[in-house]
Amino acid sequence: MGDRWSVEVDRSVCIGSGMCVNHAPGGFRLDSARQSRPVDPETDASEQVLAAAEGCPVEAITVALAGSGEVVFPPEE
Repeated sequence: MGDRWSVEVDRSVCIGSGMCVNHAPGGFRLDSARQSRPVDPETDASEQVLAAAEGCPVEAITVALAGSGEVVFPPEE
């Protein structure tokens, strides 16, 4: 079994560009306010979800290892 990720979108930062939905259509959706939400806040690790986080123009998406909380993206400075 692979890693599980906890996925969060900071809705105070999200600008509703939809890039996350483009990169990971099964992982994110835009609500009626055009704000991103993860389809499932805990998901299997996937390249698509990571690409969505990396492609967010305002870095509103945080991906962490479920359980430990170790941040996968964005990289810590």
